[in-house]
This record gives sequence, C-alpha cells and structure tokens, in this order.
Amino acid sequence: MIELGRGSLSKMAVQLDAPVQYSFRLGDEQVSVNPLLGKTLRLEYLGAIHCSHCGRKTKSSYSQGYCYPCMQKLAQCDICIMSPERCHYEAGTCREPSWGEQFCMTDHVVYLANSSGVKVGITRASQIPTRWIDQGASQALPILRVATRQQSGFVEDLLRSQVADKTNWRALLKGDAAPVDLLAVREQLFDSCASGLVELQQRFGIQAIQPLSEQAVVQISYPIDAYPAKINSFNLDKNPIAEGTLLGIKGQYLMFDSGVINIRKYTAYQLAIHEIAA
Repeated sequence: MIELGRGSLSKMAVQLDAPVQYSFRLGDEQVSVNPLLGKTLRLEYLGAIHCSHCGRKTKSSYSQGYCYPCMQKLAQCDICIMSPERCHYEAGTCREPSWGEQFCMTDHVVYLANSSGVKVGITRASQIPTRWIDQGASQALPILRVATRQQSGFVEDLLRSQVADKTNWRALLKGDAAPVDLLAVREQLFDSCASGLVELQQRFGIQAIQPLSEQAVVQISYPIDAYPAKINSFNLDKNPIAEGTLLGIKGQYLMFDSGVINIRKYTAYQLAIHEIAA
C-alpha cells in the first residue's frame, strides 16, 4: 500500500481541459487524481477535524469546514451566502464588511448549466469555470453580468420561476446529461422574464444588469471510465475508510466501484490517501 498524501482536506483543485484535470488538496500538498483512474484507492479519515479558518480542533464540521464559533461569526457562513437576495450589507449589519466588499460587492455572472438537467446559477466572475466544474456541468453558458451578489440573487430568483436552480446529484452520477440547446433556453428565459428584468434594471440601473448575448456555450468533459452500477454514498463519520477502484471523477465526487464520495463534504477533515497495489 502506497501513501499518496495526508493532511487537511480541501475540495479538489480543478483545471478545465479535455477532460477536466483534478488534484487532491491535503494542506499544502497536491496529488493529481486523473492518473489514479482504474486503481484501487483507500481514503482514511484520521479522526480529527481542524477548522479551515482558525485551525481549532472541532468535533463537527459546520458550513463545510468551519468550527461552530467561526460559523457563527464569519460572513462567508452567513445565510446570505445560500440566499444572496437576503444580503444585508447595505443595512450595515454585515458580519465582515471588508469581506463583503471583496466578495459580494463585485461582478457576478448569472449562468445556465446542464448537469442533471438545465439549471440557473450565479457565481463571482472570477469563479468561472471552476463553479461549473464543481457542479458537474457538461455544458454552461453565461447569460447576464450583474454588479453585486445580492442583485444576482434577485435575478436568479426571477429566472428560477422558469427553470430549476438545483442539481440532482444522483442523476449526475448515473450518466451524462442529454445535450441541451442552452442558447435557445437563454432566449426563452429572456422573453418570458423580460418585464422582471426591466424592473430590476430600473431599480438598480441598466448598467448593473447586462445581458451577455455574445457568449458561446462551454462544453465540459470529465475523466470517467464508467459510471457506478449503484449509487451508494460513503460516510466517513460512520466508517472512516472509503475504498474501491476509482471509476471516474465528476463535480467534486469520486466514483468508485464500491460507492461514491463528495470530497467537498469533508473539507477540513484530516485524511490519508493510499493506493493499494494490485
């Protein structure tokens, strides 16, 4: 058994390529994952979680990698991260105004993606294409550039009256999504939501919400030899070892012949990763 690395786990680093290139991140160490396809791996939880912000040892991980005190005080753990339209920066009650200025009061992109079907989403402009890859999208299309995170949340809220905003993770791991004409979906959305978009432009200014009509659809492929016959999830809190032959990688999921694991779920867990020789 060969140890490939150990340390505090973060979500896998990704690079858009054909297929996407993945790396484990274990503290300061990175381990390329793509060459491990077809090999038998063991992921072992070492029994400790250290907050990804302050380093404090914690019995449980909150908001994907934080201790409870940090979860309570950090702006990046506030409810407005999941519900951007509930941003309270302008009310003067942001937990960390300087963090809000850097990450929320900046350009965001509203996009369409095809993962388990068409969905609408938002992300900071700087997070493209990472956000799409993390969601396992096979196609993606930016459709609007918006001045702030809160405003992008209002736009997303409008558009999700017509199209989903969630990914079915089980469907994602059962096979490739059928191709969709995202350009046509964009035009249908712009037509059906035209009055709502105009109202938002009138509220925030026409420059704050701008259609991106010249963008091309981005095609994304993943390193997958085969999809698992059955979707069983490993739970490191109940059983500290996840082991099997690596069949593929999609989103932040590793797909083994024995089950699947969402790497992002175990952010800040102390992990050892081994390759088991044939």
